[in-house]
Amino acid sequence: MTDEHIVVVDDDPRLLRLLQRYLSENGYRVTTAVDAEQAREILRHIQPDAVVLDVTMPGEDGLSLTRGLRKEGLQFPILLLTARGEAADRIDGLEAGADDYLGKPFEPRELLLRLRAHLRRSVPAVSPDAQTQVIPLGVLQFDVGRALLSGPDGPIYLTGGEAALLGVLASQIGQVMSREAIAEALDVNEIGERAVDVQVTRLRRRIEIDPREPRFLQTVRGKGYVLKPGN
Repeated sequence: MTDEHIVVVDDDPRLLRLLQRYLSENGYRVTTAVDAEQAREILRHIQPDAVVLDVTMPGEDGLSLTRGLRKEGLQFPILLLTARGEAADRIDGLEAGADDYLGKPFEPRELLLRLRAHLRRSVPAVSPDAQTQVIPLGVLQFDVGRALLSGPDGPIYLTGGEAALLGVLASQIGQVMSREAIAEALDVNEIGERAVDVQVTRLRRRIEIDPREPRFLQTVRGKGYVLKPGN
């Protein structure tokens, strides 16, 4: 039994019951909501470890709720569920601030594996080799082992996808990585290079003074991206 708490939001009562039972059987505490309004009320009182959120719901949809939660600075992983499984829809989810996107119908086992992966990223293990590796990014610092970005005022929130991207680039400092290589490292091959570009855009908003003129996360035309630390 883990102490991790998952909030599942979906207007399909059958799916809610299924996911509540399945995730509970696999050791998670589960709270369910039938729409965005109920989810917001729940999230006023608890801080979950992750949220599983349907995109298409009556009233406020899942993309709007995701944007709102990220605007509030809430840091937990968000995994979107939708019957719309096209790559463009998944990109919309990433741009809204989601960490992952799972098309319906899906196997509960796949949802469980994806959740576990994002929960591991949100509380990363610290290896002895990476423990002291801190990368300067102007006034910011990225602790590789802890996947923690911090500045003069303390930690800076990164989604799981943003932290994973920065970690991938930090493993190849000064070396150009192709979009294909980054997509493979981030396990977003199914969505492709556009997903990498979305995550790069989001990460630049965190680490660059002017994201339109990036100093640290640079584009190498026709080749990919490169991380160039500096003070």
